[in-house]
Amino acid sequence: MKEEDKLVNKAKNGEARAFGQLYDTYLTPIYRFVFLRVGGSKADAEDICHQTFLKAWQNIKDYEFQGFPFSSWLYRIAQNTVIDYYRTKKPNLDMEIVPEDALSETSAIDEKIDRDFELRTVRLAIAKLEPDQQNVILMKFVNDLSNKEIAAVLGKSEGAIRVIQHRALKQLKKHVDDTKGPD
Repeated sequence: MKEEDKLVNKAKNGEARAFGQLYDTYLTPIYRFVFLRVGGSKADAEDICHQTFLKAWQNIKDYEFQGFPFSSWLYRIAQNTVIDYYRTKKPNLDMEIVPEDALSETSAIDEKIDRDFELRTVRLAIAKLEPDQQNVILMKFVNDLSNKEIAAVLGKSEGAIRVIQHRALKQLKKHVDDTKGPD
């Protein structure tokens, strides 16, 4: 029996910690799934994710393995919750019903989701830069090379590297700001 199956069985027997581990495992992928379906609204995606896991916790005893992984069941709940959201346009969340243990370390997971989203945004912004700008940014901030080392690799002067870096950072800021949009 797989570890996930054991956790599901424990959760079906009311073990909140087991459900908490399932929550930890699936929060990020469910969040991404929901986020793309609600037009990039972070607040709505968070509400729908919490509703999804609340419904999963409330109905875990009814879950039966039917040849599909547990995640399929969660995605189905998430999809139905998104449909409900669009029907009502009033996301409603009652976190009091979920045992505290079931949502352990929620803030750490939320921080990870935020970090993952920001990294994705930065990666997309870097992809929009000119090749020289991409190289300089990646060598400088990912590979931690000095301007002198970057100049040697790219066959340019240190001054040229500083100019490329400045322009690249300016473009990155613009691309990231455009991606985030008005808050």
